Amino acid sequence: LFDYLPGASVMLDDQVTPQRLSRWEAIEDQYDARIEALKARSGHDTVYKPADPHLLYLDDAAWEGRVSDLRVLQLSALPQATGPGVTDAGGRIGRDFAPERQQENISLFEALADHIKAGRAEGQVVIASYSTGARERLQALLEDQEIADAKLIDDFRDVPDGSGGLFLMIWALEHGFTGRGLTVISEQDVLGDRLIRAPRRKRRAENFLTEHQTLSPGDLIVHVDHGVGRYLGLKVVTALGAAHECLLLEYAGGDRLYLPVENIELLSRFGHEEGMLDKLGGGAWQSKKAKLKARIREIADRLIRVAAERHLRKGRILEPPHAMWEAFSARFPYEETDDQLSAIEDVMTDLSSGTPMDRLICGDVGFGKTEVAMRAAFVAAMSGVQVAVIAPTTLLARQHYKSFAERFRGFPVEVRQLSRFVSAKEAAATRDGLARGTVDIVVGTHAVLAKSVRIKELGLLVIDEEQHFGVAHKERLKELRSDVHVLTLTATPIPRTLQLSLTGVRDLSIIGTPPIDRLAIRTYVSEFDTVTIREALLREHYRGGQSFFVVPRIADLPEIEAFLRDEVPEVTFSVAHGQMAAGELDDRMNAFYDGKYDVLLATTIVESGLDIPTANTMIVHRADMFGLAQLYQIRGRVGRAKTRAYAYLTTKPRGRLTPTAEKRLRVLGSLDSLGAGFTLASQDLDIRGAGNLVGEEQSGQVREVGYELYQSMLEEAIAKIRAGELEGLIDDDAQWAPTINLGVPVLIPDDYVPDLDVRLGLYRRLSSLHTKVELEGFAAELIDRFGKLPREVNTLLLVVRIKEECKKAGIARLDGGPRGATIQFHNDKFANPAGLVEFIQDQRGMAKVKDNKIVVRRDWKRDSDKIKGAFAIARDLAVKAKAVAKAPG
Repeated sequence: LFDYLPGASVMLDDQVTPQRLSRWEAIEDQYDARIEALKARSGHDTVYKPADPHLLYLDDAAWEGRVSDLRVLQLSALPQATGPGVTDAGGRIGRDFAPERQQENISLFEALADHIKAGRAEGQVVIASYSTGARERLQALLEDQEIADAKLIDDFRDVPDGSGGLFLMIWALEHGFTGRGLTVISEQDVLGDRLIRAPRRKRRAENFLTEHQTLSPGDLIVHVDHGVGRYLGLKVVTALGAAHECLLLEYAGGDRLYLPVENIELLSRFGHEEGMLDKLGGGAWQSKKAKLKARIREIADRLIRVAAERHLRKGRILEPPHAMWEAFSARFPYEETDDQLSAIEDVMTDLSSGTPMDRLICGDVGFGKTEVAMRAAFVAAMSGVQVAVIAPTTLLARQHYKSFAERFRGFPVEVRQLSRFVSAKEAAATRDGLARGTVDIVVGTHAVLAKSVRIKELGLLVIDEEQHFGVAHKERLKELRSDVHVLTLTATPIPRTLQLSLTGVRDLSIIGTPPIDRLAIRTYVSEFDTVTIREALLREHYRGGQSFFVVPRIADLPEIEAFLRDEVPEVTFSVAHGQMAAGELDDRMNAFYDGKYDVLLATTIVESGLDIPTANTMIVHRADMFGLAQLYQIRGRVGRAKTRAYAYLTTKPRGRLTPTAEKRLRVLGSLDSLGAGFTLASQDLDIRGAGNLVGEEQSGQVREVGYELYQSMLEEAIAKIRAGELEGLIDDDAQWAPTINLGVPVLIPDDYVPDLDVRLGLYRRLSSLHTKVELEGFAAELIDRFGKLPREVNTLLLVVRIKEECKKAGIARLDGGPRGATIQFHNDKFANPAGLVEFIQDQRGMAKVKDNKIVVRRDWKRDSDKIKGAFAIARDLAVKAKAVAKAPG
């Protein structure tokens, strides 16, 4: 920055110098550690050779030399003695009402009212709230204190000069402050840490999937007409003198196909398995698709039958008492996200429908799935039925039990647990209470599924992380499921579960919005390196946090124990694995939870459910030996607080990875966005292959056409069966896209969206939009994210609108130029021949039929004329195609 902005003024706060010196010290320490490690190793074992930090960073002397000639403004939060070069701007930290909140004999709101009156006597008072609802609540509380003259404002600049005013505004301010003639009070100052999450656009499950599935050069794809090819990248070509971005595809024999980006919906991902490229223009591809049709029909029929049987069964209608429901909901210490509210609403609708619920809640770890389950459990318990909450591990079950017991305290609901951590006497009492109906909610492991456990009136079954249950337990779950409401929670649904949800056989709600201040986990994939791991563990230790060190096998524990003792003696650690006695394991987990150890060295027992906010570093030894969903769940044990979390996925030094393991680690390393569990499940479908939906056998046809196309064909078949369209279940004519060529630039410029993966994701999103409202929303989102729309993007959006009208009209190709347009219909057919004759007559000699094409003459001097004219022609033909042809006479 000093080089790019010579002579600039520099503004520094009072923490810059200590942080700068601390950072330089850490860099030097790391350099010295690397040098020592190099000396201790033989030459062929070295992994990293460090560069001298003076070549890369400014040390203290170099820094002082660079800033000495610049104007420096130093800010300080603490009062300073005034004098030459020191100015007191008058700002001070505002009042925190924490003491009043904690003392029952002091009225919090009376104290607030007194503070407001004092502030108004000296100047203006502004109260900042996080949301409209919070502002209204504060306004009502002030009116209770006989302060009814507060004015609502939208902008801080609306506060006038003077004194005596009181203003309420929406402003996400953490703490208030005072200045000359001004008092600002934040909602958090008054009510405490009520965590507010930022609002997010609601997203349908399909859109979430589309947006996050990107292609990389070299990936295999499936073109609906041409079959399996290889995606080589985005390429801008010139068509009729204008730039047009296309996807470059390669087929057998080196043949290439350029697919316009606006027709990207014709492509689907083949998956990560290797496959044979099809011959461009050959007949083998159509033969493969034909073979799959009968299989799809059979699967669709069976799925519909399963869903129909569920809907025909009667389920108990569950509805909570309104006042108690409001009181229970108000106990939630966060502001619900749109996703969470939507999921809760979905569940409430299901419970009151009279049909047994079967809903999957997919949300990342810590995103609030448990709260949805608690709301459902509350409704069930208050409606007089019993609830079973089942988790795959004793640790997760115990954690759920603690959460449920705390949340339901004070309500007439009996919550008990059933797992190996419970004494025999307590377990017997719980089983007796379940049989007699006195236990309302039982939380436990598969112990709840035992034949000896009788639940008098089971109304709701909550299953957490179903993929971890064995076959026998899943069969028992099926028995329990027959006529009860079922809610399944997961961060990474197994492929079959996800397929059932995406095809509409099972209902799906996605919670994709992270808590406020949640930071994405920084993930590093590398060979095991002593210096890096030591530094990671010590960094967490010195910032007061804890770390997990996970190994794939119990046999790996002694090696890592020796590593921790010899290489990181500064930290304390404890060992945990599933073969320990229940009591010993419980003691060790509790000790780690209580902060008595810096590091927990464990097997995959930490995979599910441990919620330790102070643990924010994860080391995974031999990560190549874990499954993708396993790694994702393990990584999710950290990063559950506001602190930045780090995950190190290590592999064997100088070892070769299998192709599948390499893909797995590459995928996980790239999934650094929050809420990526749903994306991960779809990636897992690709890597593992899609199992048959209604059986265990793999479908060879699925592997031949690729999972996404299989999914698309299945969804279409299910929709048609539901609509009663039994003929032409898989309609090839439905899977085509118009080609539009107007000689205008159609692309998202790389200087507008530089990241190629993001650009490709936007193209995929765009291909799924079909209405003017959806396109306008997409345009607004682009402006929010990247700035004002360039001309090329506006043109792209208009071409997509023309394409939609062409699809309605059955136009396969529309070519436009200065002198008009040429139109060719799909399969050389128009849905309403009489309407087409009317269209030609309406053109008054400016349109004619030539070689199975319609030629429309126009005088289009500018690109905008071509776009408007082409849209008008396509729209008119779409209207004619839709109209019923009039019978003669």
